[in-house]
Amino acid sequence: MPKLDLSQIPFRTGSVYPGKLAEAVKGRSSQRLGDASGLTQYGVNIVRLEPGALSSLRHYHMAQDEFVMITEGACTLIDDDGEHDMLPGDCASFPAGDANGHHLVNKTDAPAAFLVVGTHTQTETAVYSDIDMMVEIVPDGNSFTRKDGSPLTADQIGDDK
Repeated sequence: MPKLDLSQIPFRTGSVYPGKLAEAVKGRSSQRLGDASGLTQYGVNIVRLEPGALSSLRHYHMAQDEFVMITEGACTLIDDDGEHDMLPGDCASFPAGDANGHHLVNKTDAPAAFLVVGTHTQTETAVYSDIDMMVEIVPDGNSFTRKDGSPLTADQIGDDK
């Protein structure tokens, strides 16, 4: 199946972020093209951002490379160097282990989309630049903690419980 029929690949919504942190990415959806085509060494996704939506909380990966290219609309890349306007065809890359926290934001009134390609690894650690949080990703699931490995508290994740 070399040619993919994008109309047959569902969009996924939601987030793995704990508590109310998941609200930060409301308006983001993705099509997992790599999974749909059986790729195992790297992921390929199309991510759609509604107006005002974030791609993620600002983060960086310890073991996985990440590459993005805007395909539709306009996004603002926010990283440790500031804000960068990105239009269709504009690209950015984030090598594994580079502590440059980043995310894309749709600051326009129209939907935007980008292609993201990233390494698949069995395990991964991602660190969040603007909050005291990291995630350990293992085959059994995700574990969100403070950056020092201690448990997150309800106030850190905006959980009222």
